[in-house]
Amino acid sequence: MDIREIREMFPALDRKVYGKDLVYFDNAATSHRVQSVLDTWNRISIESNSNIHRAVHRLADEATQAYELARDSVKTFLNAAFREEIVFTSGTTSAVNLVAFSFGEAFVHEGDEVVVTEAEHHSNIVPWQLMCERKGALLRVLPVDDDGYLKMEELDGLLTERTRIVAVTHISNVLGIVNPIKDIIEKCHARNVPVLVDGAQGAVHCRVDVQDLDCDFYVFSGHKLYAATGTGVLYGKRKWLEVMPPYMGGGEMVGTVGFDKTTFAPLPLKFEAGTQNFASAATLKPAIDFINLLNDNNLIKENELIKDFLLAKLMSDERVRLYGVPRGTGEDKIPLFSFTVNGVHHEDLALILDKMGVAVRSGQMCAEPLMNRFDVTGMLRISLAPYNTMDEAEYFIKCLDKAINMLI
Repeated sequence: MDIREIREMFPALDRKVYGKDLVYFDNAATSHRVQSVLDTWNRISIESNSNIHRAVHRLADEATQAYELARDSVKTFLNAAFREEIVFTSGTTSAVNLVAFSFGEAFVHEGDEVVVTEAEHHSNIVPWQLMCERKGALLRVLPVDDDGYLKMEELDGLLTERTRIVAVTHISNVLGIVNPIKDIIEKCHARNVPVLVDGAQGAVHCRVDVQDLDCDFYVFSGHKLYAATGTGVLYGKRKWLEVMPPYMGGGEMVGTVGFDKTTFAPLPLKFEAGTQNFASAATLKPAIDFINLLNDNNLIKENELIKDFLLAKLMSDERVRLYGVPRGTGEDKIPLFSFTVNGVHHEDLALILDKMGVAVRSGQMCAEPLMNRFDVTGMLRISLAPYNTMDEAEYFIKCLDKAINMLI
């Protein structure tokens, strides 16, 4: 396959913005929907709209089967050992909150410690803060260096006999650096400390094998990898999920209900209370089917050339300061670039680029502690998907130069 064939699968890419062809460089926030995803959502919403896991009629059976087929697809996608280890949520944020609450209730006590990194999204900071406040625990932070790499040499010193869990992003949504997740997990497990991995970006850009990584939890959102919004996944080792209490109570997560005592359903339904977003969750299957098409060597090479082109252009522009600077060949950098321009406000740049048809992200990217680390109020970010082209990359560089010259 080539990029042209990939683009034909995404109807949104045909639109124009202010009379110009859309150049969508905000994929780290949310990707566009592949046509098969849209078709699946429409089919279930129109033909099989019925609550899942309840009724025995045809529509309910069709909706339930589509929902559970998506679970099987995610199990294979992550190489989980058991389908019961795949819990559907509304997104990465929901999945992290679930673990922070339920794991915290079971295993964290006053005086215990939780470790996060300085590169985390707010969704992998605030839930742990709330849990620590509730339980009287301490939140500790592994810093990043000036290039955006985790200071791994400081991890051993952060792990103590009171450390109950480490939460770390696979890839920062600001820095675009692939963190050494497997090394972190090995270090933590040597101290009997479980690890949650925020895979909101990692699930998109890496081949994730949770058994090989040996992570205890892995979370990601569907809307960042071409599926519908309002979908997410929590992978958790069965040994943890079985002993963690439910996050929410309600229908379908129960075994028996009485006023004196309630028992809970087996995994994964124990953590899927209420009516699920079944039409959207079902789109995870066609999204994963599409991702499997991307393992084409020619397509991979073309995407790498585009990434290398943008990296070289941004690194060579003296007006630009790039955050998340790769070391060596750049293999540990995804096509995500956050930067500032001396003397120019990031939102002014974003507004001008928008008028040129280029969609980018500006602001703090839900990572205020990382902004403070680099002493900036915000950044401009471009993030690419396999449907982005070299022509778009070249056009962006021209537009960026023009926008900077207009503002300086």
